[in-house]
Amino acid sequence: MNPAFSVIFLTTLIGAGQGLFLALFASELLADAAHREGGPTFLIIGGVVALALTAGGLVASFFHLGRPERAWRTATMWRTSWLSREVIVLPVFMLGLFFWLLAHAGDLGGTLTLGLLTTLACLALFVCTAMIYASVRFLQEWASAYTLVNYLLLGLASGGTLATALAALLWPQAVPGFGVPTLLFTAAGGISRVLSLRRNARLKPKSTLQTAIGIKHPKITQRSQGFMGGSFNTREFFHHRTPGALKNVKWLFLLGAFVLPLLLVFGGMSTGSTAMLVLAFVVQYVGLLAERWFFFAQARHPQNLYYQTVS
Repeated sequence: MNPAFSVIFLTTLIGAGQGLFLALFASELLADAAHREGGPTFLIIGGVVALALTAGGLVASFFHLGRPERAWRTATMWRTSWLSREVIVLPVFMLGLFFWLLAHAGDLGGTLTLGLLTTLACLALFVCTAMIYASVRFLQEWASAYTLVNYLLLGLASGGTLATALAALLWPQAVPGFGVPTLLFTAAGGISRVLSLRRNARLKPKSTLQTAIGIKHPKITQRSQGFMGGSFNTREFFHHRTPGALKNVKWLFLLGAFVLPLLLVFGGMSTGSTAMLVLAFVVQYVGLLAERWFFFAQARHPQNLYYQTVS
């Protein structure tokens, strides 16, 4: 597939925002952050950042639409479409996050109830976003439980890394409480992603060049892509990158999304370095951009059996 950067930014931004909110709400439940020195400020600023990330992801999604003024129509197929469900759940999550943040900022009370409801919307959003791709059965690289697991773990990892960096700036005594789970989620995400890569490497296409064109001859050599020039098929369903480029991106995201953040978060916690913790999030987010690009590019659309060669 040809990765769309609008969707790449959408999924990585909202994933980090979701993971950050879950980290914030966990600190409210488990560490009583709202009643500890530095905790209220941390919750409010963290909530603003989480809301800004999800809003940024929502804005990015509009760049993928041919007719943005008709975006509301995407919600009308909610009975059968995971995309429609995501379109509905994302604003619900943002609304819940806004009221949770407002309750903290105005000391209005009811934050636990609002937080629990927003958590349900957050988890539903993870499911909807992942299932958009996992439900596409003819793209074998996506049609796997790993897709849902990876979206969840990578969101928790990036949100946790950001929460750890914000804690270092606003609530230093809470850094270990965020840093240790972040290390676990990042390591789990890395293991899950490696397992999904191994699975995808062993996949065998269900279609062949023979079935693509309906000819059973054992030896078929393709000389042209089927068109004299480019088309929607050649632009949207293939990334036009070499196998070597794909391999480089794979190692880039494994290093940037998992290995370096683990080292930086551990180093920042050990030395008390705020700069290392902030750098960990920056490096990890860049790595996740590469990971999400690879996720889309690796999917081999069956139509490329026919449109694979330019004459």
